[in-house]
Amino acid sequence: MSTTPIRLGVVGTGYVGLTTGACFAHLGHRVVCGDIDQRKVDLLNQGHIPIVEAGLEQIVNDARSADRLSFVFGAEAAAADADIVFLCVPTPQGDDGSADLSYIEQAAHQIAPVLKPGAVVVNKSTVPVGSTIEVEQALQRPDVYVVSNPEFLREGTAVTDFLHPDRVVIGSADRGAAERVAELYAGIETQIHVTDPASAETIKYAANGFLAMKISFVNAVAAMCEAVGADVGAVVDGIGSDPRIGTQFLQPGPGWGGSCFPKDSRALVKIAEEHGYNFTMMRGVIDVNDEQLERMVHKIVRASHRSDHDLTGITVGALGLTFKAGTDDLRESPAMAIIGVLRAAGATVRAFDPTTVGELSPHQSEVLSGIELVDDPLDIADGADVMVLFTEWPEFAKLDLNGLAARAGAGTTLVDTRNLLDPTLVRESGLNYDGVGRS
Repeated sequence: MSTTPIRLGVVGTGYVGLTTGACFAHLGHRVVCGDIDQRKVDLLNQGHIPIVEAGLEQIVNDARSADRLSFVFGAEAAAADADIVFLCVPTPQGDDGSADLSYIEQAAHQIAPVLKPGAVVVNKSTVPVGSTIEVEQALQRPDVYVVSNPEFLREGTAVTDFLHPDRVVIGSADRGAAERVAELYAGIETQIHVTDPASAETIKYAANGFLAMKISFVNAVAAMCEAVGADVGAVVDGIGSDPRIGTQFLQPGPGWGGSCFPKDSRALVKIAEEHGYNFTMMRGVIDVNDEQLERMVHKIVRASHRSDHDLTGITVGALGLTFKAGTDDLRESPAMAIIGVLRAAGATVRAFDPTTVGELSPHQSEVLSGIELVDDPLDIADGADVMVLFTEWPEFAKLDLNGLAARAGAGTTLVDTRNLLDPTLVRESGLNYDGVGRS
């Protein structure tokens, strides 16, 4: 717990804003979170968490019970009387890869009149290099400070990542303002890197770009393993034993997705381009990811025993829809991208995901329209010509493979895009198995 509680305002209650507000309240600060969705504000004040995120509901409600966390309508109400205000609003990406800063600028305009003299405004959203200056210009408040404090939260482990971070990065042109933001993290043991705003903003993009590169690399290696008859698991074990390489983010899969990697990778290319540098390596990382999605489609088409991409009359059973386990986020999900191609080719898709059982949110209903959803993973096998494991939910590793085979029929192929299952056990059940980079 911090020994000096600070009054904080948080603008936006998405993944980043809600986690940021709740965790700072957990550390002892008094936090007011504002959002433009009145219904969402009401639900949060009633203790209802609108997203799937391990541990978040408990710390939100613990902080509410301790009267350290509340939710209000609007950015102004969150920023009034706050010593430090965090901007945690969306920065959607345009078709050219550039970030849309209109939400950031709008929030800055809204809070400017109510900010206390000497307040600190913190960019927590992922923003292009130079955004600290743009927020300063939008605020038109020379008596307040603007600081960059990028987030490094992984969906599914956001609370743990916030409370036990590898590092905290703070970018500021004013040392005193940076130290005030650093003080917020007094209850956390970690490295705090204080730098200039441009460097802090670049660190965020470079970190995600590097991790995306590792995933693209191992997926490319997996494709090579399939070509030469090697096993990618053995290869990763071999290279990962080198401490300079390690095994983190070297698990092959259907491609990377989610709310960060696709957006940040394209933004990194765009930012470099705008400043006269052709980031060819990052372009290649993105190209490899696109190719990986195509390879997964090809595996599924081949397993359906069609020689072309006409899948009319074919039923595909899908295990998992979210971009990874531990979250209900469907944004840029490889599963959804691949399913979109399959459905466009005429396939019927029957899917199970733990986060889509029961009543769907309006957003889920819209995104999942046209996909037949079932409430039991074994139900995806009924009448399936091919089955695909898309998301590495732990419960899928314990599937009743014999029951799956009985309902799909012997000889049906299960395409395991996450290499989650034991190929021997799958084949012993009577199913065919096709993994990623497995000999």
